Amino acid sequence: MMPRETVASRIQQLRHLLQKASYAYYALDRPIMEDAVYDQLYRELQDLEAAHPEYITADSPTQRVGEAPVSQFASVVHRIPLYSLENAFTLADMVAWQERWQRYWRNLTGDSPPAAAYICELKMDGVALALTYENGLLVRGATRGDGTRGEEITSNVRTIRAIPLRLNLETPPAILEVRGEAFLGLDRFHQLNQERQAQGEPPFANPRNAAAGTLRQLEPRVVAQRQLDFFAYALHLPDGGVVPLDPQRQTYGQPQSQRHVLTALQQLGFRVNPEYAECPTLEAVQAYYNHWQTARHDLPYLTDGIVVKLNDLSLQRQLGFTQKFPRGCIAWKYEPEQAITDVVAITVQVGRTGALTPVAELEPVLLAGTTVSRATLHNGDRIAELDLHIGDKVVIHKAGEIIPEIVRVFPELRPETAEPFQMPSHCPECHSPVVRPADEVVTRCVNPQCPAIVRGQILHWASRDALDIQGLGEKLVQQLVASQRVRTAADLYRLRLEDLVNLERMAAKSAQKLLQAIAQSKTQPWPRVLYGLGIRHVGSVNAQLLAEAFPDVDQLACAPHEAICAIHGIGPEIGQAVYDWFRTPAHQALIQDLKTLGLQLAQHPAITPDQPLRGKRFVITGTLPTLSRNQAKQLIQDHGGKVSESVSAQTDYVVVGENAGSKLRRAEALGIPCLNETELIEMCHSAKIRGSTEPLARRIF
Repeated sequence: MMPRETVASRIQQLRHLLQKASYAYYALDRPIMEDAVYDQLYRELQDLEAAHPEYITADSPTQRVGEAPVSQFASVVHRIPLYSLENAFTLADMVAWQERWQRYWRNLTGDSPPAAAYICELKMDGVALALTYENGLLVRGATRGDGTRGEEITSNVRTIRAIPLRLNLETPPAILEVRGEAFLGLDRFHQLNQERQAQGEPPFANPRNAAAGTLRQLEPRVVAQRQLDFFAYALHLPDGGVVPLDPQRQTYGQPQSQRHVLTALQQLGFRVNPEYAECPTLEAVQAYYNHWQTARHDLPYLTDGIVVKLNDLSLQRQLGFTQKFPRGCIAWKYEPEQAITDVVAITVQVGRTGALTPVAELEPVLLAGTTVSRATLHNGDRIAELDLHIGDKVVIHKAGEIIPEIVRVFPELRPETAEPFQMPSHCPECHSPVVRPADEVVTRCVNPQCPAIVRGQILHWASRDALDIQGLGEKLVQQLVASQRVRTAADLYRLRLEDLVNLERMAAKSAQKLLQAIAQSKTQPWPRVLYGLGIRHVGSVNAQLLAEAFPDVDQLACAPHEAICAIHGIGPEIGQAVYDWFRTPAHQALIQDLKTLGLQLAQHPAITPDQPLRGKRFVITGTLPTLSRNQAKQLIQDHGGKVSESVSAQTDYVVVGENAGSKLRRAEALGIPCLNETELIEMCHSAKIRGSTEPLARRIF
C-alpha cells in the first residue's frame, strides 16, 4: 500500500490534472487530454478516495455532476436536468450495476426485481443538446453545461438540418423537450480539416472537438457551413400532451418505454440512431457491445461505447437518481484505445523508400488487449510538435494500427533526466548522409544499396497484395540481403536450393517449398507486379488503374507525364512519381531483368474481353466462408470489377459474409443487391450479372 503522504500527494496531482483538463475542455473549448485518458485518471482518483475517504473534499472532480458553462453565451436553466451517466468499462461493472438497481428495487418495494428488458443505443461522441418546442415550434436550443444550467445557442442549433424547426405533428403538445447529440460525420470532418489546412488554419484534433467548437461560434453562418448532424434519444412532456407511439395503428399517448420514445421521435421529425436494439438480458447486452466494439469502425461517425437503459420508463422513474447518475441507465464504454506510459528510448527505422521513421521504445503497457512497447513518431517535425523528450510520460493511441502512435506528452510530469531527441544526420543502416527535400517533412536515405531499403523493397514485393510469395518472411529476407544473395526482386528468381539450405532455420523441404512459391509468383497478373515494384504513392488500387490504362509495362514506361496524370484517380503527385520511377536507370534495368525472367508485365489477353464484372462496383463486408477479404477483392478485379470501401448509390453489389454490419443495412436501405461468396464466384464465371434484393437472411443464413 502507498504511504499516506504519497496517497495525499497523488490525489492532489490527479485533481489538478483533471480540473485543468475540465477547464480547457468546457470553458476554453481546447481539450488538452483525450477522453480515455481523462476516464483513466478519474477512475484512479475515485479508487483512491474510496480507499481513503478522509481525503474527499467538496471541490474534488468526483463530487460534481458537471463543469460550469462559459459566459460567452446567455446562461439558461434547464427545465429538466441533464444528468450524466455512470460509466462501466467491463462486464463485471455491468453486472454490479444490475445488482445495484435490483437491490435498490427490493429495498424500495420489498418485492423481487422485475425481469426488465434493456434498450441499447450507440453512445455518440458528440455534444449533448437540449431542445425546447412550444406548440410545435423550436424556441430554444441549449448545451448541457453542468446539467442544471447551460448555454443558449438557439441561433446555431437552427442551422442543423437534422433538427426540425417545426414538429411533424398536427396537434403538438404545448411544451416538448428533446435531448440528443450533435456531431460531425467523419467524411465532413476530414473535408473540414483539409479546408482549414489549405487556409493556413490548424486542423481540429477530432470530430468531438470540431463539433463543440462549431456550436460555440458567434456567427451562425459558420455553423451552417460546417454541416453538423444530430441524433435524438430522449423526450420529455413536462405539461402533459401526447405523441405518436405506433405509426401503424396511429396511436398517441405518453411514452411508456424507451422504444416508444425512439418511435415517437422519428414520427416527430427527428433522426434517431438506427442501430439501437432491445436486449432481454445482460447477456444480450454483452453481445450487442461485443458486436459494435468491432463494427463501429465501419460507421460514418465516431462512437465511444453503448448506452444501456431500462426499457420501462416507469421503472426508470421509480428507481430515480443517485447524487449524480440515473439508476436505470449506464454507459458501457469501449475498451480504451489509449493508455499512459513512459518513453524509454527513441530509435530510427529505415523503410523501403529510404524514409527515416523515429520510433518510441516504451515501458510496456496493456492497450486494447495487447501489450504495447513501441509507438511510431512519424518524422522529426512530429517530435518537435509534441516537444517529446526521452523519459517523458506520454499518451499512446491505437485505432486499428499495428504500431500505435503518441498523441500527447505531459511536460508537467517530465523528469529532470529527460533528454531531447534530434534526427540523425546519417543513415543508421548504411551510414550514408541523409537528406530532407525542401517540399517534404520526411528525412531520407538516398543510397539505393542501403540494406534497409533493399529489405523493404523485397518484403513489399513478396507481400500478399503484390506477388504473394508464401514463406518469404522478414527474418529470411534479412539473411538473403545480408549475404548479398538478393539485391533486387529479380534476384529472387535466380535463387537455387543450395543458396537456401544453409540459411538459419531453413531445411531442404522448406527451401523447396519457397522456391516453388517464388516460381508460382511469376503467374501473378500485371497489376500486382506493378504494385510490387514499390513506386512511391502507388497502392494496389492505383496500380489497378494504371494497369487498365496501360496494358503493358512498355506503354507505361514510355507514357508522357500528362497522359499518366489524366487517368481518373491518378493525381499530379502520383503521376510524377510514376513518370520519374521509369526514368531511373536502375529501375529500367530491373524491368528488363523481370522481362527476361518471365514475369507478367502485360495484361493477359484472355481476361481482357467480355469480363463479366466490367464496370460494376462492389463492396465487401463481413467474413466470407473460404475467401479472405483480399482474395475476394482480387477475384472481382481480375474479372473487371472495382471494389470500394463504402456503400453508396453508385455501388452495384455488396458481397456479404458472417458478422456483416452497417454496410449490409445501408445496402438494404438503398435497395442494392447483396451476394454471398458462392453467388460472387458464379457471377465471375457468367456473362450474365445476377443478384437479388431479397433480404440476405432469407437467402443464405
